[in-house]
Amino acid sequence: MKDYFRKQYKILLLFLGPLVLSFILYDLYSLLSFHNAAPVLKSVLEIMAGICFFLSAFIYPPVLLLINITALVRAVKHPDLQLPKTKEADLYGTVDLVTVILGSILTYLYSGFTDIYFYARWDEELYYNAVHQPVWDGAWPMFFTLIGIGVIGYLVLYFKKTENTPPLITVGCIAAMYIGISQLLLFIIQIFKLEPFTGLAPESTVSPLLQLIPLMILPFCCISMAARLIIRKIYEWNITEKPDQYAFEDNSIISRLNRFLLDSSRWPSAAVIAVIPLLGVILAVLALFGQHPSYLIKTWTETAQWNMSQQTAVPNVAFDEHYLCTVAAGGHEKVVKPLRPGERHGHRITVNRQLLIANAFEQVLEERTPHLHRVIRDFYDTYGYPIARHITNRYTADLIYILMKPLEWIFLIVLYLTDARPEDRIAVQYLPHEIRNAIRNGIND
Repeated sequence: MKDYFRKQYKILLLFLGPLVLSFILYDLYSLLSFHNAAPVLKSVLEIMAGICFFLSAFIYPPVLLLINITALVRAVKHPDLQLPKTKEADLYGTVDLVTVILGSILTYLYSGFTDIYFYARWDEELYYNAVHQPVWDGAWPMFFTLIGIGVIGYLVLYFKKTENTPPLITVGCIAAMYIGISQLLLFIIQIFKLEPFTGLAPESTVSPLLQLIPLMILPFCCISMAARLIIRKIYEWNITEKPDQYAFEDNSIISRLNRFLLDSSRWPSAAVIAVIPLLGVILAVLALFGQHPSYLIKTWTETAQWNMSQQTAVPNVAFDEHYLCTVAAGGHEKVVKPLRPGERHGHRITVNRQLLIANAFEQVLEERTPHLHRVIRDFYDTYGYPIARHITNRYTADLIYILMKPLEWIFLIVLYLTDARPEDRIAVQYLPHEIRNAIRNGIND
């Protein structure tokens, strides 16, 4: 192991060094900013950290993808060059390690910059360009278990010497890898989205594929790594001198299967058959923990907006981030009590009674005391917007809703003291203009 790292440390340093260095430089930059250090030094650190992170996040992923594709092609054409302890095997082994480490970190970081809400189920109301989860979280234990089974099969097959491994064990490991690969393939198929997402606010006409490609790189590279290992093991078995005795020789059925599998070209197809009993055992165990076998399909179908989705999500809504009441309407339903959809500046929003009362009060204020309305509006625009920008989750929205309650009661009292039909005024707030005009005309008639 020491010799391996001594030989390959340059590659590890080349790929992993910039990412680690970017985090260190950013921490130094934050520390110096806290202590009011020289602006020039902070700028240099910020630029260096940006360059290092740019290399890690935008240059290395396509490079690693290209290397993995090249390695797979070479494994098909020249499997002898990737036998253990060869230069090419050591090189690609190091690249595989870098791919898993760097790919996992970057995929996690990148997922936070997308519009995908991985915890939002299809029936949850989202805002603006947010998209629901591509993998149903109710089946996450099954999804990650099946991937974990594939990883275990890969590690066992990778570290066990071919000549000392019975063919049945090898086929079992390949079958386990097939199970993991199937989940990665389904994930790629699910998010390979060519058509624009539906239900966004406003509606999108742009394909999200470019935004989603970075999430496909790691799964594709893992599939490539598994395929190369299978090809290599098949080749190794063909050039290995076979012993006369094999494991399980006292069992006639297993012994016959073992002899049938002496021809390693049968391994891939035999592993496909072996997937059925292996998957059956896994699903039976998972069922004991509440993961019904149907979740195998519901993982992908119990979603909305994606390629294999079978559910229809409610359209996204928009709220005006400048105004506290509008943002507060995005809190938990049991707290803020949303009433109906509304429309503001051409965007669909969710309204609750507090928001309707506040807007009706502002309307009365504008009609009766326009000068006072302008003063209050200028003050609210100045100080309400910075506060509203920090309302980034439902719990904060709940708190704002509760804090606004006393003002809501004051607004309501004013409405009842100044308007002959206060509830009518409240009810028509945030309705589309054509509906509001029709209601006014009906009242006038």
